[in-house]
Amino acid sequence: MQPKTALLMPCYNEEACIADVIDSITQVLPEVYLIMVNDGSADNTARIISEKAALNDHVILLDLPINLGIGGAVQTAFCYAARNSFEYAVKVDGDGQHPVDQIPRLLEALRKENADMVIGSRFLEKEGFQSTFCRRMGITFFRVLNSLLIRQTITDNTSGFRAYSRRALLFAEKHYPSFDYPEPEEVILMAQNGFKIVEVPVVMACRQGGSSSISPLKAVYYMLKVFFSVVMAAFRPPVVK
Repeated sequence: MQPKTALLMPCYNEEACIADVIDSITQVLPEVYLIMVNDGSADNTARIISEKAALNDHVILLDLPINLGIGGAVQTAFCYAARNSFEYAVKVDGDGQHPVDQIPRLLEALRKENADMVIGSRFLEKEGFQSTFCRRMGITFFRVLNSLLIRQTITDNTSGFRAYSRRALLFAEKHYPSFDYPEPEEVILMAQNGFKIVEVPVVMACRQGGSSSISPLKAVYYMLKVFFSVVMAAFRPPVVK
């Protein structure tokens, strides 16, 4: 019997591609539960998910009344998964960048490596979509910074394609960074609290629809905000005894 597994998907204004993303997941991985958090979308995202959920009891819609941002939406999904006895969770984006055929690779690493968090990295084998030049510069910055802080090289700190053990899932339910762009800080928090982090190579795709929420101006804000949150997290006392 397969462990009860949830895919956690925050969604914001993804009407252009969300139906295809749901269909691809439910066709390839019909046994998993798809927990979709509509983060106050202004388009038809919630309606499309609701229609899919009415036809498939493995598709679950959590419809937030206001936009909480990526961190708050993801933590909402973690809370649901933790309180409904899921053993594993995989976080995936709603824009189609994380191909469904790569999901088993993350779950396999959880089991074989006895890991708590598995990060799907674009940069271990450097295949598929590698992001834009400016974003790669930011990714390189956080690779160096986080490696110094946790003494472990994580090549893709900003990857949102991640799998979690039950132990890590329960931790994230209470301590996930609930603000925009939380992934680099999550790496620090998991490492500082003794969770085993591993990376596996994955091949990601380009965004399948919609547009990114990170404009050039927001990118500067992102770098500063995440830099300070990462440094503060590194000096925070562990919460896991």
